[in-house]
Amino acid sequence: MTTTAPSPTGSRFTPTNGRLLDVENLHVEFHTRDGVARAINGASFTLDQGETLAILGESGSGKSVTAQAIMGILDVPPAKIPEGSIRYCGTELLTMNENERRKVRGPEISMIFQDALSSLNPVFPVGWQIAEMFRKHRGMNKSDSLDQAVRLMERVKIPAARERVKAFPHQFSGGMRQRIMIAMAIALDPAVLIADEPTTALDVTVQAQIMQLLADLQEERKMGLILITHDLGVVADVADRIAVMYCGRIMERADVEPLYARPAHPYTLGLLESIPRLDQKGQELAAIGGLPPNLLSIPSGCEFNPRCRFRQDRCLQERPALRQVAPGRLSACHFAEEVYGA
Repeated sequence: MTTTAPSPTGSRFTPTNGRLLDVENLHVEFHTRDGVARAINGASFTLDQGETLAILGESGSGKSVTAQAIMGILDVPPAKIPEGSIRYCGTELLTMNENERRKVRGPEISMIFQDALSSLNPVFPVGWQIAEMFRKHRGMNKSDSLDQAVRLMERVKIPAARERVKAFPHQFSGGMRQRIMIAMAIALDPAVLIADEPTTALDVTVQAQIMQLLADLQEERKMGLILITHDLGVVADVADRIAVMYCGRIMERADVEPLYARPAHPYTLGLLESIPRLDQKGQELAAIGGLPPNLLSIPSGCEFNPRCRFRQDRCLQERPALRQVAPGRLSACHFAEEVYGA
């Protein structure tokens, strides 16, 4: 395995031309009693320093599984990665042993999990849980690591942090628990932060506060941010690029403004049409018909064809490749240029 020279911060990983993460042709399977569920089917994307990549899609599209594969926290078995590559600063992660991955997980790539309440240990104070990052990875003593926990709680704007450092997760609101999760995720100054549905179950005001906090931290630390969500409204103002996932594949990849202005895949179009708009007051909200496919039995041809209102005979037989349809614009639709004007 080849690594780069140590960086000034002490990391042995150094980005080349700003590239932090390169995921290529990633496949993930789950072997179950009923058969093999193909959760990820050739996903490819990149992430640069200071960039925000939003991965969008319905529940079950493979967003969280992709994040878990990057973090190296899939349960193996039943999970299996039969092919693909995940490179961090040019170094292949999938060939690392568990001890090597632990040196990447946390200090280099960190993750904010979807459900803060179930992700935090209910029997330990939140300060102890944040401080554990410094005890395990930096060898700090109990007192110094707790001071670092207080500093991080203050940084994520938890009021009276020094008094609340010994409080338990159930003593915090949903928004405050999410801030604690963010504090844990950024504790070791990672270069890549994965935020998996960071605003789920939070009210609109708290959502905005959490997204602004992530934006501030990213600018301050020059992190690459992968934002996983099903809510296109959340990412409109914060993402640089968007990758739209369906059935474990990237269906469209583009910069934010072109994608919102003129989607180049019918699935993206359906997601955008389902967003409530002020100029459509009183009108019926659009929805994508049907259900996502069973991963044990993925349709032939284009995976989206059973739900696509534009499908043609070719869509039932040929699986479209993710291809460039305009500069900086990729789509996995046979008719992207003709139908959507990409």
